[in-house]
Amino acid sequence: MNLVTDFKRIFPASSQPRMFFAPGRINLIGEHTDYNGGHVFPAAISFGTYAVASKRSDQKLRFYSMNFPDAGVIESDIHALDYNEADSWANYPKGMIRAIIEKGHQLETGADILFYGNIPNGAGLSSSASIEMVTGVLVEELFDVTLDRIDMVKLGQHVENNYIGVNSGIMDQFAIGMGKQDHAILLNCQTLEYHYAPLVLENHSILIINTNKQRTLAGSKYNERRSQCETALADLQEELGIISLGELSKEAFEQNKHLIKDPIHAKRAKHAVYENARTLEAKAKLEENDIQAFGKLMNASHLSLKEDYAVTGEELDTIVETAWELDGVVGARMTGAGFGGCAIAIVENARLDTVKEQIQSTYKQKIGYEATFYTANIGDGAKEITEGVMR
Repeated sequence: MNLVTDFKRIFPASSQPRMFFAPGRINLIGEHTDYNGGHVFPAAISFGTYAVASKRSDQKLRFYSMNFPDAGVIESDIHALDYNEADSWANYPKGMIRAIIEKGHQLETGADILFYGNIPNGAGLSSSASIEMVTGVLVEELFDVTLDRIDMVKLGQHVENNYIGVNSGIMDQFAIGMGKQDHAILLNCQTLEYHYAPLVLENHSILIINTNKQRTLAGSKYNERRSQCETALADLQEELGIISLGELSKEAFEQNKHLIKDPIHAKRAKHAVYENARTLEAKAKLEENDIQAFGKLMNASHLSLKEDYAVTGEELDTIVETAWELDGVVGARMTGAGFGGCAIAIVENARLDTVKEQIQSTYKQKIGYEATFYTANIGDGAKEITEGVMR
């Protein structure tokens, strides 16, 4: 079925619509470093959120999601965009539109907007930031609003933090807004300085493996880890003139870790510092086309997330540790907040099917249900699509 056809069925009175797309993202390495002022290394992927939209003649906003058809058409007004729990998923586009208006941009009319996302729900590939950024691009193009792309990225994070109420870093919106085909982005989360690194895996693929575990712990544990790192930083700041853990080298951390009063907090801070160093090294290895060294850094990242940060869990560990033993797997690690969600592995194309079968067999035996596998292409960031897209 064609999304434009779906749009015309849901909104029959609308004028000819335009189509927009924002990807999801994976983070190759650099986990839980973003809110610690360190570096991350994400890439935009080929899964994402489509939005089909046309302007209205009045000031109504009407939202419909092909993913949540039972919710029906959710209506709002461009002058009444407060958060409303009853509006469920539609709060993400509402929040983004409100943030753009509050930034001083005038929207003279409303719009009819149909959304369709093919990012696996709850997989930790950032579907919420994808909705925010596709809405930003849609408003920009449909209403001739001029928005610097980094400003749009910041607005997306603002919506997540202050409108939705999730205390997340800027990586998701940045990767989705600034993605570039066949490139990963090394991003300094403190300064927003960024560099693209070529990611052309001729004989390998990036395999995304969804644990299919309900991520009930991810939110509360995320906030707990963030708080633990902030306390560790405060301990270090009693003697060191730093504003984030991301400023510390491994050597400086080892020399000063005795300042951190709680040993658990010291482990959390160690992960943030060492993971940041791994991420910088990973970019260098990718530029040297040393995919084997890159894979070893991925493995070390997962071990640190398991042992020092304690955010992996049995499901992710089963997938990753099974992958490590298999021929053709260059490296594997969890990606995202943890406690479920996804792992990623770099796998030789010739062994892809065998690797999937062997991971699935072990996972089902140990965990009791199946994982889901996706092969991701690295694509561009949020943009308008001028050719029709079938789903």
